[in-house]
Amino acid sequence: MAAAQNRTQLIEVATNLLTAGGPDAVTTRAVATAAGLQPPAIYRLFGDKDGLLDAVAEHAYAAYVRGKVVDHSTDPLADFRAGWDLHVGFGLANPAVYALAVDPRRTSTSRATEAGREVLLTRIRRIAAAGRLRVGEQLAADLTHAIGTGTVLALIAEAPERRNPALADVAYRSLLSAILTEAPALPADGATAAAAALRTAVPELDVLSPAERRLLTEWLDRITTRPPTGATASPARR
Repeated sequence: MAAAQNRTQLIEVATNLLTAGGPDAVTTRAVATAAGLQPPAIYRLFGDKDGLLDAVAEHAYAAYVRGKVVDHSTDPLADFRAGWDLHVGFGLANPAVYALAVDPRRTSTSRATEAGREVLLTRIRRIAAAGRLRVGEQLAADLTHAIGTGTVLALIAEAPERRNPALADVAYRSLLSAILTEAPALPADGATAAAAALRTAVPELDVLSPAERRLLTEWLDRITTRPPTGATASPARR
């Protein structure tokens, strides 16, 4: 019990130091002193300073992900926008913690990061089920992550008084134009939108055998990951 309490206390103290002074403020001595413990406690519980920072990133991102899990409205795009605004708001409110939490060296093994991806995929899947997705679900999720992370990092790199408040909205509109069809879907995008919507229902198609569902999934994935409408292939050699 004491070890668990010490671990929680050290993470909270390190988070406060990180927020106030950035990564350089999070030294083993400073954290231990502020927590009323000896530095060896950090090594016993986290291995080293990097292990402590990993735990801080996991703790912060887990709290953020819990905030993302909200009741669904009847409009999947409203939930998608709410998730975007929450992501940007979290980053601007916690710039040092955010930069740590999205560090690829830490996110690759983070359970909280994986949970966040699942929340995002669920929201993307609801958009697909509504027939509004222009691309495959995974591509839409990856693009959302890339644009969202890049937008927040660009904003927090600027001094608060120099930040352009329009950047996040412009980035969001660019994201939507890349992943959504019009409502209703335009004829040129109708096949992709229909395939993306059907793809979400494949696991529930009990009239098909597992092998048939896998084959149908492969076909639908091929449709939703094809080059965008209007892209021209190289002419065949005669």
